[in-house]
Amino acid sequence: MADALVIVESPSKAKTIGKYLGSKFIVKASMGHVRDLPKSQIGVEVENDFNPKYITIRGKGSVLKELKDARKKVKKVYLAADPDREGEAIAWHLAHALELDDTADCRVVFNEITKQAVKDAFKTPRKINMDLVNAQQARRILDRLVGYKISPLLWKKVKKGLSAGRVQSVAVKIILDRENEIDEFEPEEYWSITAKLSADGNPFEAKFHKLNGAKTELGSEAEVQAILKQIEGADFTIKEVKEKERTRNPSAPFTTSSLQQEAARKLNFRASKTMSVAQQLYEGVDLGKEGTVGLITYMRTDSTRIAASAQEEAKEYIVGKYGETFAPESPRNYSKKASNAQDAHEAIRPTSILRDPDSIKSFMSRDQFRLYKLIWERFVASQMSSAILDTLSVDIAAGDTIFRAAGSKVRFQGFMKVYVEGNDDGTTEEDRLLPPLKSGDVLKKQEIEPKQHFTQPPPRYTEARLVKTLEELGIGRPSTYAPTLETIQKRGYVAIEEKKFMPTELGELVIEQMEEFFPEILNVEFTANMEGDLDHVEEGSEDWVKVLAEFYESFEKRLEFAEEEMKEIEIEDEVSDEICEKCGKPLVYKLGRFGKFLACSGFPDCRNTKPIIKDIGVTCPKCKEGHVVERRSKKGRIFYGCDKYPECDFVSWDKPSAKPCPSCGSLMIEKRNKKGTRLQCTSCDHQEPVEESDDESTD
Repeated sequence: MADALVIVESPSKAKTIGKYLGSKFIVKASMGHVRDLPKSQIGVEVENDFNPKYITIRGKGSVLKELKDARKKVKKVYLAADPDREGEAIAWHLAHALELDDTADCRVVFNEITKQAVKDAFKTPRKINMDLVNAQQARRILDRLVGYKISPLLWKKVKKGLSAGRVQSVAVKIILDRENEIDEFEPEEYWSITAKLSADGNPFEAKFHKLNGAKTELGSEAEVQAILKQIEGADFTIKEVKEKERTRNPSAPFTTSSLQQEAARKLNFRASKTMSVAQQLYEGVDLGKEGTVGLITYMRTDSTRIAASAQEEAKEYIVGKYGETFAPESPRNYSKKASNAQDAHEAIRPTSILRDPDSIKSFMSRDQFRLYKLIWERFVASQMSSAILDTLSVDIAAGDTIFRAAGSKVRFQGFMKVYVEGNDDGTTEEDRLLPPLKSGDVLKKQEIEPKQHFTQPPPRYTEARLVKTLEELGIGRPSTYAPTLETIQKRGYVAIEEKKFMPTELGELVIEQMEEFFPEILNVEFTANMEGDLDHVEEGSEDWVKVLAEFYESFEKRLEFAEEEMKEIEIEDEVSDEICEKCGKPLVYKLGRFGKFLACSGFPDCRNTKPIIKDIGVTCPKCKEGHVVERRSKKGRIFYGCDKYPECDFVSWDKPSAKPCPSCGSLMIEKRNKKGTRLQCTSCDHQEPVEESDDESTD
């Protein structure tokens, strides 16, 4: 007979922990929550201190029976769900469902799933933390009240199937506000003058900077022509060379938010994919002889704190691998980024720095390896010495003008030897080298290039930018970002075009109604303060019923007003020029998860749908008759194929170019990397740059 039953959330986690604990423990999985509020009704007794009416989740009856049967065979039950509010709530629900004493020392938590961490955790079990449970319970009830009170109203007044959530509504509002900024933006003309110069045969560029000793902006072609006239025939002579030393520090180890952002930039991962793969790494990967091991610490965290033992292991590894100079004198500690960061767990890091990615690559899937490598490198770099860069600023006189050239050179790599954080435009810092230059040198002028530009509107939100913004505003928590972004797409409130969020007409309509009747739900400060109140509940300094009561008092009045004053809105489908080939009725534009598509106006009698075909102006390179069109896969990813399909099966993930290869005449495709877009031949080694348009903008 086993001594104890251990209950975790997932089978993979159960498998890993079971190997560590041995035969004296039975380890079972609850498959997440076993109890929740009913889907068919609000399930909250508002008049009775917001008492929730929990029921067993449909389909979990057999799981509970298995857990109850296992409980009869043991003396002790341990609840080992994840170490956060959600995990604490799962443990509490399990205690009630299995009729356990929730005041007993039955709760076990660990921040990493390694043999030592798990065994240490079972030496110090604790009681279920009701402050954590109440914080999760308050959030769940709050979201239920908002969702189940406003959503039916939107169904009745606007369109069936709509929903309104606290965090998702704010996210849509942020996307819509950015779109309005873009629409209202008025571009302003400006010019630049680039001098292409050389010193001792080494070419470099300098930009126009000053006129008559004053920094001067060029706003028109006439101003540019006046400058060009002044420097015509003038010598370009180095007036001043400034050299400075700059220290660059490494980025902090990952939090949930920064991991989602960097995985989007460097790996092209959606937030939901990042969290799914991170969960796999946390719960354990089979490393052959070593067995199943959790490779990273818990991945839902807003803390940048690192355990002293991990810092010591990192220093030993860095000194051994790279040398003494690459390790700082004392371990690096990072402060919390935001005042509302809970700091409940460590940052996301490898459970052992000695498991370098390449040594265990064969045991992981491609996605697991890429994400683990990102986490491993970020953590290693976070514990390394600062990089030292030499920066050079050169002022070059030409008549009454000054041109300026700037460059930098890495003198000591430090952490940059391992990892450099990406930017939202997909680039990382690289050397911008200048040749040896000294005051008084006369430079050779090769070309003067004037160029017209226009200021650009702020960029639309990518997933990385939106997650970063939500975090900075204090909206939601690490565990909410991925599901929030999924939800607003599924509801059709936003669409993704070229990896950027755009609000849909439906999204605009819903936000318009919400702004008029429930402005506090969309108020960023109000939503952030609510997150703060939930944090106070978790800390035990605030009563969860009081928090809900204060919210509901004004919310209930808003609901009553909206019921009476909100007008019914009829959304008419936009009719296309195309006719349904099945029934002859017009096709109309509909909005789905991945953007617009065509559907028969005779729905539900006729359910015919078809994608909107976008011709990119390229003749099919395979059949020579069809046209290449833009399509979407079932998962929403854009690809290119022949419009003669299925007669012609040409397909490409990369956008084909109408320009044939100048070397061999074959098809060229567009390839994008951090340096821009280039055309690459599909048959030979030829490649050439594609000139980027000025509308490419970044954060």
